[in-house]
Amino acid sequence: MHEQEVRMYACGPTVYDYGHIGNFRTFVFVDLLRRYLKQHYKLRHVMNITDVDDKIIRNSAKAGVSINDYTKKYTEAFLEDSDSLSIEKPEIVRATEHIDEMARFIQGLVEKGFAYRAEDGSYYFRIAKFPEYGKLSKKDFAGMEDGARVDVDEYEKDNARDFALWKAPKEGEHFWETVIGPGRPGWHIECSVMSMAALGETLDIHTGGEDLVFPHHENELAQSEAATGKPFVRFWIHARFLLVEGEKMSKSLGNFYTLRDLVLRGHKPSSIRYLLSSVPYRKQLNFTFDGLTQAANAVERLRNFKRRLELEQRPEGSSEAMKKLAEDTVTKIDAALADDMNTAQALAAVFDMVRDANNAADKGELRTGDVEFLVKALDAFDAVFAVMTDDDAQKVKKIVEWAEADGRGEKISPQAREIAAAAGTSDTQIDALVKEMQDARKAKNFARGDEIRTQLNQMGIIVEVTKDGARWRRK
Repeated sequence: MHEQEVRMYACGPTVYDYGHIGNFRTFVFVDLLRRYLKQHYKLRHVMNITDVDDKIIRNSAKAGVSINDYTKKYTEAFLEDSDSLSIEKPEIVRATEHIDEMARFIQGLVEKGFAYRAEDGSYYFRIAKFPEYGKLSKKDFAGMEDGARVDVDEYEKDNARDFALWKAPKEGEHFWETVIGPGRPGWHIECSVMSMAALGETLDIHTGGEDLVFPHHENELAQSEAATGKPFVRFWIHARFLLVEGEKMSKSLGNFYTLRDLVLRGHKPSSIRYLLSSVPYRKQLNFTFDGLTQAANAVERLRNFKRRLELEQRPEGSSEAMKKLAEDTVTKIDAALADDMNTAQALAAVFDMVRDANNAADKGELRTGDVEFLVKALDAFDAVFAVMTDDDAQKVKKIVEWAEADGRGEKISPQAREIAAAAGTSDTQIDALVKEMQDARKAKNFARGDEIRTQLNQMGIIVEVTKDGARWRRK
């Protein structure tokens, strides 16, 4: 750490399309880690946006637009989707803003003998010069042919060769004029330069999906340590892939979903975030629609519990047992997250508290003084998990409006439209209407009570009347 400051770099999106749920499994995990670290340390968190690579060059040329125009659309979409999932915004760096620094970095590698210029003006990293190559991905590359090259950004371990640091321009491709000649950076050099420019030569934490271990992070490590002679990263953290209904997600299988696809099907962003958070990052998550329904129910249970605490009448006083339950829950959540971000154990702790407190409330044993401690425990949980705020309707409405403007109206489900319809009503307004409905029923004005309940239903609000009063939730 640098003067008690944790310096964390996260590999962000390559902005060539809308983000899919596999991407967001990693980004949600990084957000959980960020939120947890902030509770214990001073944190500087930097994330890159890759706005130039092979796919972007290819797709922008096919679309007949500039790289900037092409990537601007998907950069904005990524940031909007991240906001929908309550992902806090880190400090953002963009590849195209550091081109000259990348060229000078490569020049330094050439001077040290770690890189060389090819006949066409491209530059490659000489793997044979870096004996530790393979230490991150734990593969022995000793038998690799010296001088063999690979110029694509993504490839398998068996195809490992001297990798491209700088790519000479091909006809019709965008390029930059630099001290090492015209061209554009390879994908791997971008993160080395941007991370060290922002956070120094040794990072405390570097995160990403498991697909980035090789070749991206292996190459990052090699070129960075070759340039500085210092350790590049103290802790590498990689999130596992997810499956969809037990299968690898792919367009050919018809199980490829962006965040926006799921929202337009009628799934709330909070439910998606909860499901993506529910399995510890080192374990493979099987993303299923049944699981998404269970996640929605879990989020509603938490929100309903908090509403019950805030709205129900109860006797004066407090209970040492409830105070201890709340304090123990906070301790258990923190301990679970300290144990390699064991989110499943943290969730179990908060639901144990909800169960025990609900049981006490059902027996009339919950007191007014207990509420403060239980709410504090919920707030401590939500400071990391971020699913308690009921703002799904507003977020769904934005995505519904985007779909309509983008000519995707046929993809908007009735459920998504119903959720979006509740966006204009605040929790305070709903609480007031529910109270008015209850007052009307107490006054035996059942016609007025039914009228308000119908009004709430049309607004996308479901009201449940129990012996302890009325509870509501958004559809």
